[in-house]
Amino acid sequence: MTLHRTTVTKRLFALLASTSLIMAMGACSSDNETQSHEAESTGTTTTVDAGNVVIFTPSDGITISQQTPLSKWEKLVPEIVSSLKDNDVKGSNITVKTASSLDKQSQSVQDYVVNHVNSTSDDAGSSDKTTLVVAPVADTTESDRQYGDYASHDITWDGNSSDEDAQDYAQSAERLVSALQLAQNEGMKVVLVSNTLQGFTPDVYAPMTTAEQVGQLQAKQLVSKLELDKTSSDNPKHIEVLLPYDAADESGNTVDATFAQDVFKGIWSVLGPYFKDGKAVSPSGTLTSSSTESDWVSVAFDAAKSERVKSTLAKRLGMDKDTSRHTRIDGIISCNDYVAGYVSEELNDLGYTGSAADINPSITISGIVDNITGKKDLKKQSVPDPAQAPESDDGDSGTEDTSDSLDEQNSQWPIITGYGAYVSSIPNIVNGKQWMTALENRKTLASDIAQTCVQLNTSGKLAKLTFISSVAMEDEKVPTIQEEALAVSASNLKKTLIEPGYISLAEAGL
Repeated sequence: MTLHRTTVTKRLFALLASTSLIMAMGACSSDNETQSHEAESTGTTTTVDAGNVVIFTPSDGITISQQTPLSKWEKLVPEIVSSLKDNDVKGSNITVKTASSLDKQSQSVQDYVVNHVNSTSDDAGSSDKTTLVVAPVADTTESDRQYGDYASHDITWDGNSSDEDAQDYAQSAERLVSALQLAQNEGMKVVLVSNTLQGFTPDVYAPMTTAEQVGQLQAKQLVSKLELDKTSSDNPKHIEVLLPYDAADESGNTVDATFAQDVFKGIWSVLGPYFKDGKAVSPSGTLTSSSTESDWVSVAFDAAKSERVKSTLAKRLGMDKDTSRHTRIDGIISCNDYVAGYVSEELNDLGYTGSAADINPSITISGIVDNITGKKDLKKQSVPDPAQAPESDDGDSGTEDTSDSLDEQNSQWPIITGYGAYVSSIPNIVNGKQWMTALENRKTLASDIAQTCVQLNTSGKLAKLTFISSVAMEDEKVPTIQEEALAVSASNLKKTLIEPGYISLAEAGL
């Protein structure tokens, strides 16, 4: 009993001493409030363990030309890493792994997950706050890659296929799904980026623009610029759609054209009603009022070679053999910037003049340049109402001057749309040869993914992240990061591409 009393007495004295010290510090705070607050914070703040993040992405796709889009994995990954560090993830806790095929990627993910599970089970005191960021490698065609690395694909397979290549692909895909499911079972989180995996539900999905959305975006921009809602069937707009696809692979085997079909599906969901009402027509006749989304093949062409783009356009305009008279063309949906670049070249070779800026008199090339270089703001006005349908050039007018005047009208430069924001295409945006392009909101997506990883590794609560919504996936509701693609034209190029640092003034041709 004596020992117990002695111990209690000592503890009481210690408590009184601590209380006196705290009171003394409080008295000092009246003289230096900021200093005491910092001291108190230093003594009580604990560092939150933001855990580990492992990023698995495809290697950058190789295209047939040096014209490559801004949407490349080698651009996105460093921005995710930088954002993770900004959100207190230690550099030593961030791992990046790339793979050129689904087979190699699935093996890499499996190896990491198994090794991680074994290492954490051997060390009972180790922290297991780990999130895997996985962008599954899709089996894409050359024309698919013209849209950039991020465009979303649904990765599906037939495990019962008799084709040897298909069997290998299915085996790789199933191995990736099994590895990711094991990771989830062991407490790790999975953020799936861009592509979906048949039979797998991630903790969070970060989709990129789908093929259908690529088509919709360009069609909507064209409808707005040409003001098709105000167009009359007596004077319809003349529109062509150039849809690139791969008819066969290098071995001559038929390839999957789903992506191209979906791009046209998106285009036709917007343009279809205007063709049906006669407000839009196709000079080549490839699209009519009775066309449907299943008629994608009528506007599709093999874009493996640049000359194929140019010859296809000349043929569509009926100028492949006779260039003495121009065919009226108001708008061309090129689908991506690779095709748009060669469309511009061919129109120039065929003698079309002017630029997209001429379609809206309030916007001039000098005004565009001044706006981009910061000399003045660009104020856009509505596209003027369409003029009356021009007289035919069949000689009824009886005057050569009228025919020449009509040809001058027909040779007016059309609206050209694209996608991918190729650095090589930006000067065409500036000079008005290409009306618009688009790209993923890469920097914002990188920040979103980083914040999501930290939340998954710490509280696990995503409700406070305003960019996340719930979307159905594999018959389940999955938290999904939502960011729209950035549509870019001359009027917003400076704000959208140059100021955020996607490209420099020099790259824009300025």
